[in-house]
Amino acid sequence: MRDMTDRTSAVAQAVPGFPHDAGGPVFREPWQAQAFAMTLTLYDRGLFTWPEWAAMLAAEIERARARGDPDTGDTYYHHWLAALERIVAEKRVTDAHTLSRYHDAWDRAADRTPHGMPIELQPEDFRAT
Repeated sequence: MRDMTDRTSAVAQAVPGFPHDAGGPVFREPWQAQAFAMTLTLYDRGLFTWPEWAAMLAAEIERARARGDPDTGDTYYHHWLAALERIVAEKRVTDAHTLSRYHDAWDRAADRTPHGMPIELQPEDFRAT
């Protein structure tokens, strides 16, 4: 696995608009750091190249703009996550149904978790209500 500084530099060079400062990536919320880390892990495992990732993210941002996203930067990681979901589905790591199941389960788990506590998925979160 590459050094984090090298990987962050590779991301900053390959992905236009990537939020970072001299100290590295900038995240407003923990889920953003997790989405970033998942992307780096999948890259390190050879699932995609940085040019593939940059193209997927750019396409997702363009789709959002076409839907009226003002592109103020506040939604950057929402686009990042949508691009991550698309690339894993296109690479057949998972499918849209499984992503939807986990999304719904996560919502149920978040609803029952007190504010400030870690969200943990439980088997019952996967059962539709």
